Amino acid sequence: MNHAIREYTSADEQSWLRCRVLSFLGTAYFDDVLCAKPAVAPPGLELVAALADGTVVGIMDVGIDDALATIDTVAVHPDHQRQSIGRDLLDEARARLSALGTATLDAWTRDDPDTLRWYLAMGFAESDHFLHVYASHRTEAGEPDRAIGTRRPGLRPIEVFAHASLRDEATLREQFARVHVCRRFAMDL
Repeated sequence: MNHAIREYTSADEQSWLRCRVLSFLGTAYFDDVLCAKPAVAPPGLELVAALADGTVVGIMDVGIDDALATIDTVAVHPDHQRQSIGRDLLDEARARLSALGTATLDAWTRDDPDTLRWYLAMGFAESDHFLHVYASHRTEAGEPDRAIGTRRPGLRPIEVFAHASLRDEATLREQFARVHVCRRFAMDL
């Protein structure tokens, strides 16, 4: 193992952001770019996998709400994937969550085959589903208008991100270029 799992510190922020954006580029989250690391409310977990020089190559943020913990972000830098970094982060998070008495760990993710395989390989079970629908003027000028319907005078939607029921998937895929199935994965701790 050429990395160490430790708590995130504010000195990690730029490296954390680079790790996240580079790992997300090849996924359905390619446009989920942040300019600053979001805070995780206590007693949540903020873990990083760092090289000896301090470079962050893996991240995992977990929010905790009573007996339920939710992975808010998990990412491994593309140059360091398939080296058990994600597994190591998850193992550390599970140990800490178990010590806190947390009963369930879950995560919501989109339909990227590698990501779905990872969650299943780590022992998560898939359950709930809904749709993420993107309507963008870059795809087609009328997409945002179709997503909104009635508009407020003087306001023109350019980008719309919406949630929808899985039962509407076929219709929404006909109307919009970018529709993702968002899936919940969960495991008992």
